[in-house]
Amino acid sequence: MQNLLHNLNPEQLAAVTLPPQSALILAGAGSGKTRVLTTRIAWLIQTGQVSPAGILAVTFTNKAAKEMMTRLSAMLPINTRGMWIGTFHGLCNRLLRTHYRDAALPQTFQILDSQDQLSVIKRLLKANNVDDEKFPPKEVQYFINGAKEQGLRANKIDPYGPDERKKVELYQLYDDQCQREGVVDFAELLLRTYELLSRNQPLREHYQQRFKHILVDEFQDTNNLQYNWLKLMAGHGSQGGGALFAVGDDDQSIYAFRGANVGNMSAFEREFKVQNLIKLEQNYRSHGHILDAANMLIANNSKRLGKNLRTDAGHGEPVRVYEASSDLAEAQWIIEESKNLIADGVSRSEIAVLYRSNAQSRVIEHALFSAGIPYHVYGGLRYFQRAEVKHAIAYLQLMDNPHNDSAFLRVVNFPTRGIGLRSIEQLQAAAEQHGISLYAAVPYVAGKAGTSLGGFVRLIEGARFETQQMALPELVRVTLEMSGLLTHYQTEKEGADRIENLEQMVSAATQFVSEEGYGQGAPAHMGPKAQAQAGDAIVNADGVEIYDADAPLPTVMSPLSAFLSHASLEAGDNQAQAGQDALQMMTVHSAKGLEFDNVFITGLEEGLFPHESSSREDGGIEEERRLMYVAITRARKRLYMSFAQTRMLHGQTRYNMKSRFFDELPEESLKWLSPKVQSHWFASNNRKSAWDDVVPLVGSDNAIAQKIAQKSAGAGWRIGESVAHGKFGEGVIVNIEGSGGNARAQINFGSHGMKVLDLSVAKLERLGR
Repeated sequence: MQNLLHNLNPEQLAAVTLPPQSALILAGAGSGKTRVLTTRIAWLIQTGQVSPAGILAVTFTNKAAKEMMTRLSAMLPINTRGMWIGTFHGLCNRLLRTHYRDAALPQTFQILDSQDQLSVIKRLLKANNVDDEKFPPKEVQYFINGAKEQGLRANKIDPYGPDERKKVELYQLYDDQCQREGVVDFAELLLRTYELLSRNQPLREHYQQRFKHILVDEFQDTNNLQYNWLKLMAGHGSQGGGALFAVGDDDQSIYAFRGANVGNMSAFEREFKVQNLIKLEQNYRSHGHILDAANMLIANNSKRLGKNLRTDAGHGEPVRVYEASSDLAEAQWIIEESKNLIADGVSRSEIAVLYRSNAQSRVIEHALFSAGIPYHVYGGLRYFQRAEVKHAIAYLQLMDNPHNDSAFLRVVNFPTRGIGLRSIEQLQAAAEQHGISLYAAVPYVAGKAGTSLGGFVRLIEGARFETQQMALPELVRVTLEMSGLLTHYQTEKEGADRIENLEQMVSAATQFVSEEGYGQGAPAHMGPKAQAQAGDAIVNADGVEIYDADAPLPTVMSPLSAFLSHASLEAGDNQAQAGQDALQMMTVHSAKGLEFDNVFITGLEEGLFPHESSSREDGGIEEERRLMYVAITRARKRLYMSFAQTRMLHGQTRYNMKSRFFDELPEESLKWLSPKVQSHWFASNNRKSAWDDVVPLVGSDNAIAQKIAQKSAGAGWRIGESVAHGKFGEGVIVNIEGSGGNARAQINFGSHGMKVLDLSVAKLERLGR
């Protein structure tokens, strides 16, 4: 027994050897919670308090479950294969397989993954003649899963309007269809198990008697149904129930958007009358300055169960903070710092770059691509490999060359426009018969298919005509709108990230034009001279133009053609091979559970981190603060934080204010690598909400300078100047209208929002000069 317990710190030892009563273990980041969980199980078995069959251990990932079983096998001479250790879904599947008759399921019931479920919903909508534009399949899917995670069947929902009434009806039809076909989705696994145990007393009591010890990992991430399921399995409120050993960290609850309820921890403590609350505060990951920053930041959240991380590793290096002039400068700084680390012998895989939003990765990816540094996007795809970006690229390829069959097939029915597989087969047959491209073959397809295909061709031709004299960034913007991609993703409940990625392509085009030396207003399409160099068009016997793959390429590529080539190269180059030492890139959400020697937290600006959406949600800022806490505690040795004075969003340059989180960090733990006030553009203590309608100054630095020169007539005030106001606090001037006594300034006061003040009346104080 001594072997199991050696090297545990006092808090860990207390948690492992608790009596058989319900307990809540507050396990801070890097405090060894997996070790505590597995050692607790091994100790219970070794001391004869329970057999391996009497343990129920719930994790959130299959990886965590496998690691737990591997560690147990190393601790005890037992076969862990038959033990009930797994995810909520995995354990529910096991129980339903055992009791399929009682659950009213066929023995061979199948499980639908997310895409399978979406396909079922699409079939359902079509079979019932439901307008999928008014009721998009993904929105219906979101509604059904959300209801199930609340433990609600269709007949238990009280709809608040006709649209929701229709969704409830579709939910019932979906349930009926799944029952007929003998299939269940992921949310159904948990709900069906909960309902089975709720109504079947003998079965419920059997499992309550069997599992005398229930252990739960990442308890802060449980949703309402999962918590209720655990209460049922533990026999809460009945005699003879099991002991629930819950391990979690309320400071790392960052999945509210998935339904996680951080309040479950407080509810558990209250409802189970928990007497054993143990805090694991000894951190074995990070140095002192990093932990001090994390502790001071998270202390600003209310309703915490409370803990304070500590370490014996010493203070270590201070947290480095960099204020960049732009997002491009920020990316370049990351590259230079990473190169220095690599030169000092640091493995590239021990360097992680974290960002709040997926769209931020594009600028950093481009800098890594240009520097030739291999990188890997963890838990996601590279920017130019994301589905929505590839759809947009396909439309741009058709704008450049409508005879690109691959691009044509990718988007001819995306967003959906009634062009099915049969129509495509007819088109392909016509193209093969006449030896022409799919695009050119559309006139040869008759009937309804021909009409639908013709509509797509008119869309592309209209967009090409509309944009023939446009510069590349504007062409990209118009294409995104005319293609219907933006509208399509606006109808999705979780489409905001995809829209951000699409709009970021306008910024990518703006940056590309600038870097490649094209004039800002140069038309994106190929000019007449370049067209002549490409050779004359070739037509077949019917007079239809044929795309000739062997025709010579123009010696001068148009901005659009060059941009598309660049996108293809960047998507495929610097691709880290399996096992290759590569820099790691990821969102903060994806970083949960990981740790690295060196971590960069980027884009720490108001509206970006904390994200703009947080201000509109109850408890949103606190969730963002927990997300920042997670980001900080990923670092072992070195932590870097950065923000940019200006950032290009959607092709427009915005003035940014540093994140409010900097005001919540201990000054003695920070090392500023650039002056706090670099210039009149920015004062370090200002806060600006990037989601406010700040004046976008578009174009080159010269254009910005001209704009500012024109707007500097307001009693000596300048755009970008930092000011203080008696009522609204500190802010930054983002626009000036009028002159002399009629001058008015639009000022972003951060948490107080955007205000328009009369400069002859407002009592403003200049800052940072």
